[in-house]
Amino acid sequence: MEILGITGCILASLVVGIVIGRYLLRNLLKQQEVAAQSKAKKILKDAESNAEILKKDRLLEAKEKFLQMKAEHEQQVNARNNEVNQRENSVKQKEQSLNQKLENMNRKEQELDAHKANLEKQTAIAIKKQEEVDVLKSQHVQQLETIAGLSAEEAKNQLVENMKSEARSQAMMQVKDIVDEAKLTASKEAKKVVIQTIQRTAAEAAIENSVSIFHIDSDEIKGRVIGREGRNIRALEAATGIEIIVDDTPEAIILSGFDPVRREIARLALHRLVTDGRIHPARIEEVVAKTKKQIEDEIVEIGERTVIDLGIHGLHPELIRMVGRMRYRSSYGQNLLHHSREVANFCATMAAELGLNAKMAKRAGLLHDIGKVPDDNPELPHAILGMQLAEKYKEHPEICNAIGAHHDEIEMTSMISPIIQACDSISGARPGARREVVESYIKRLKELEELALSYPGVEKTFAIQAGRELRVIVESERITDAQAELLAADISNRIQTEMTYPGQIKVTVIRETRSVAFAK
Repeated sequence: MEILGITGCILASLVVGIVIGRYLLRNLLKQQEVAAQSKAKKILKDAESNAEILKKDRLLEAKEKFLQMKAEHEQQVNARNNEVNQRENSVKQKEQSLNQKLENMNRKEQELDAHKANLEKQTAIAIKKQEEVDVLKSQHVQQLETIAGLSAEEAKNQLVENMKSEARSQAMMQVKDIVDEAKLTASKEAKKVVIQTIQRTAAEAAIENSVSIFHIDSDEIKGRVIGREGRNIRALEAATGIEIIVDDTPEAIILSGFDPVRREIARLALHRLVTDGRIHPARIEEVVAKTKKQIEDEIVEIGERTVIDLGIHGLHPELIRMVGRMRYRSSYGQNLLHHSREVANFCATMAAELGLNAKMAKRAGLLHDIGKVPDDNPELPHAILGMQLAEKYKEHPEICNAIGAHHDEIEMTSMISPIIQACDSISGARPGARREVVESYIKRLKELEELALSYPGVEKTFAIQAGRELRVIVESERITDAQAELLAADISNRIQTEMTYPGQIKVTVIRETRSVAFAK
């Protein structure tokens, strides 16, 4: 019974809970429905508000676009009106101009009619006078024949002979003027060709010297290079023929020698030895031998690259090797290979300007100093030796003549020969081509001027053109024209005997006479 009572209580509680739950659920659903309706109304209200705003924005945009289109239309209308007005004004101006031209033409026509009538009148008078002149001329001729005892035909012959003589004299004068003008024109054209050649060729200042500096990381390596009791340095000097100076210069060893090939072999061998670390006489001889082989290969490569760069084909392999050896030769500090390449480019440009064979000129320009490369036959001039080498390796006769004649050792037989000579002088004489210390350069110019000032009657001296020309101004009261010529020759002889200089020096003596008078 108790269990039944408890069960009844539980069931009653469940029923009551279910009823309360349904009630609460129904209230909750009603609240959610009310909230949803409220939210929907709010969304509708916001949508209506946004729609109203969009509507106002569209109306504003439409009004703005309408106003803009209206302004553009008014602007176009104004522009067209202005154009129409301008055209009307132009038509009016043209009409006025045409009316004025018609008036001028009518006036000129009247003037021409008047001139025509005047000319006809004057022509009639002239014809009448000509008839009178003819009558008088015939009478005058008859009188002259009577007085001179010569007929008209004889007088005419004498006159013709006199005219011929006068014409010959005038012709000779004109021929002289034409020759002088041709000389002047030729000089101008030659200068023009030279200037264009120099300007169109990019030149570099190539300077060589007689020492090379080998840099080292620390002074400890100097001791290893010297070796025990100096045996390493003696072995290196004996193998390369280069003097190696190890002094107090920090982190540097000086390689001294006149032969750039030997200096380069010594520098590369020393670099390999220092890098490898094994420095002893046997290793030095081995490295020097390998370096010599490497330099020989590089010489051939330099020669081949040079002829390829210049576009020269068919050169003998031995000549190519000699071109490569030019890289290690110098003249007055100017690298021989750079000088020869520069001369080759000069010659090609100048030959093209003159209408000659540019390829042959370039080939001759590259080979013109080939005689400076071999060490044998030192008693021969390098131009003759170079010509013999070119003949040996089957070069064209014109090229051989140009090589041999570029210092006037032989006679020039080709048009290319003077071009080679001129371009060689241009390359060697340009500023920066050959090495001179500034102090010695200035000293040489001062000595040049002082040498000319030592002569009596010399007023001023100027060393110009980088020391390649000396202008001497003399006093006209003390020096005559004949003495001026002797003075120029005497100064040039003293310069040749007393001074050392590259190239040539032109001595110009200037004697000026002035006559002054005053009108009071």
